[in-house]
Amino acid sequence: MARPKAEYPPAAALRALSDGEGRLAVRVTPGARTEGIEIADGRVQVKVRTKPEDGKATAAVAAMLAVALGVPPSQIALLRGATSREKLFRIPPEA
Repeated sequence: MARPKAEYPPAAALRALSDGEGRLAVRVTPGARTEGIEIADGRVQVKVRTKPEDGKATAAVAAMLAVALGVPPSQIALLRGATSREKLFRIPPEA
């Protein structure tokens, strides 16, 4: 059985939640049954299937953010929270 595709909010909605310097706070749920990005109570919540081992979940979150924003993964940078569920990413400004 095929897995459903992850759902993403509009890129403009994600960018609206970043601060003036392009920092986006994210709450991560690793090892989830489904993948996706949602905005709840003004916060970005990302669910990934990947287990939190050796930074794999963080890399999966960065890749999902890149797809949702329509930018290359190399433009998403982790600023804080490598081993925490609360992470801070730098995202590129709107093109």
